[in-house]
Amino acid sequence: MSDLLVLDAHPRAGSFGAALADAYAEGAAAAGVSVSRLTLRDLTFDPILHDGYAVPQALEPDLVRAQAMIAAARHVTWVYPSWWGAAPALLKGFIDRAFLPGWAFKFQSAGKWDKLLAGRSARTIVTMDWPVWAWSLVLGAPGRKAMKGATLEFCGFKPVRVTELGPVRDSTAEQRAAWLDRVKKEAATDAAKLPKPVKQLAAAAG
Repeated sequence: MSDLLVLDAHPRAGSFGAALADAYAEGAAAAGVSVSRLTLRDLTFDPILHDGYAVPQALEPDLVRAQAMIAAARHVTWVYPSWWGAAPALLKGFIDRAFLPGWAFKFQSAGKWDKLLAGRSARTIVTMDWPVWAWSLVLGAPGRKAMKGATLEFCGFKPVRVTELGPVRDSTAEQRAAWLDRVKKEAATDAAKLPKPVKQLAAAAG
């Protein structure tokens, strides 16, 4: 386990998102922190939470290992594309299955809950084919709200820093090189601001 976890949630190997994850991990390691990698497309798990929270659904070994890596990290960076304005189904399914009540959060009563992943920081690195300003102003940045506010901050990650890059489809080699350099520098910044070590969590029963 390590201090900083880079989670590559792009469904396709060889994507620019995967290159961004590599660059970020390289920048963090160069800053002197221990780095782990988790690649969702390589995991074996059912992404569908079939009965919601009504019926427990056993966690596959890869999800148990993923929970342990997140629990051990002081910072988690999530790298993924924006599809239809939000995270791809692979990442959404991972969160549905792994971020369970009793592990990521715990409801107390209406409008009150415990943030069980508190003490960790996060960053999202999101690629898109829209200009970022248009995605924000025209669509209202729905994926940012869902991932940053309704998921990561809801479970206690703080601060959650956001990197949004686009449009990727029409980008030049020079633009992509600049983006790769940018995330390396952001990794160094995140490495310098790691929260203090937090209490380890047990894996959820699922």
